[in-house]
Amino acid sequence: MPAVTVENPLTLPRVVADADAVQRPVLAVTTAPSGFEGEGFPVRRAFAGINYKHLDPFIMMDQMGEVEYAAGEPKGTPWHPHRGFETVTYIIDGTFIHQDSNGGGGTITNGDTQWMTAGSGLLHIETPPESLVMSGGLFHGLQLWVNLPAKDKMKDPRYQDIRGGQVKLLTTGDGGALLRVIAGDFDGHEGPGITHTPITMIHASVRPGAEVTLPWREEYNGLAYVLAGRGTVGADRRPVRTGQTAVFGAGSALTLRADESQDGHAPDLEVVLLGGKPLREPMAHYGPFVMNTRAELQQAFEDFQAGRLGTVPAVHGM
Repeated sequence: MPAVTVENPLTLPRVVADADAVQRPVLAVTTAPSGFEGEGFPVRRAFAGINYKHLDPFIMMDQMGEVEYAAGEPKGTPWHPHRGFETVTYIIDGTFIHQDSNGGGGTITNGDTQWMTAGSGLLHIETPPESLVMSGGLFHGLQLWVNLPAKDKMKDPRYQDIRGGQVKLLTTGDGGALLRVIAGDFDGHEGPGITHTPITMIHASVRPGAEVTLPWREEYNGLAYVLAGRGTVGADRRPVRTGQTAVFGAGSALTLRADESQDGHAPDLEVVLLGGKPLREPMAHYGPFVMNTRAELQQAFEDFQAGRLGTVPAVHGM
């Protein structure tokens, strides 16, 4: 970790918060419980225990791995449906293959992202390639669910294949952090991911001992999930470590600091920063469907059972 990097961050555009920016306080730090997803790959539930009012428009996020598979161990998910939101799969290490009933799909690896807008509904599957199953190896990534506003929930499905090389790379004033903008606008710099819901998604690597204060849109919420390492968040330096999420309050800037000493396998503090404009709409969520009302949820189940969300292709393969 990480897959997308540069030798000298000082060659990149720099982002610095205004001197009069209002620091966002840290409202809470939560620890993700561990579990299993799909056919049995390990995950950390990043948003468990966080009130939805602080997450909106984000629904859930799983850190997949980091795990070193032995030969025959890599696992994926079986075919399953989605309606009413977007799934974002970001692969840091390893390889995943995606296929959906709308014709979308591809292979993502080492810094790539697949952005699937389920919209009115589809079926999809995510699996490791046969070569990884045979050999084993390192696997590490994230899957984020982003809610769609009511007006967009029944839009046609869409698939975006975002290569690691397309990510917008930035740094801070002293070059102490590498910022990878995956989606949204960040201080005038656009990430490649096209979103229906206004959000920002950034993977930040903060060097040991570095402190970064970043501008943050006041109309957005603010979340920081620690993929690896140890550090602090906020002006009062609240401690955080691997598997913890910091929830920020209102303001126009947020601060991260990496401890002087980090774990050997993760030399930097690795953080995913998320901000989004809250939808403030009713949410009815059950399993793979995220709608606005219970009646819409029931309709989603009926449509799935009747085969109206698509059918599994006769042959799966890439």
